[in-house]
Amino acid sequence: MENLYNVLGVAPNASDDEIKKVYRSLAMRFHPDRNQAPGAEARFKSVTKAYEILADPVKRAEYDQSVNHRIIIDPEAEAYALWCGVFRLHGTTLPAD
Repeated sequence: MENLYNVLGVAPNASDDEIKKVYRSLAMRFHPDRNQAPGAEARFKSVTKAYEILADPVKRAEYDQSVNHRIIIDPEAEAYALWCGVFRLHGTTLPAD
């Protein structure tokens, strides 16, 4: 399960305005009509899905609860995935483990 906060590149305590601002920026950057690069459409869809959940207070609360109550099987892989998300947000791809 991909962390929706990482998809948008915001902190879990980000305000609604911050989430909206980042979403608009990423949506314009990865929209299929503006970006023909491979993977841009998939990235656009994941950004849109993340925004749909995090912009709705009820869905966001449910998501936060599910994230906070899950068991991390491989913490090293989880940490690496988080860092990859941060680097990917800035246009850098880290090698796969």
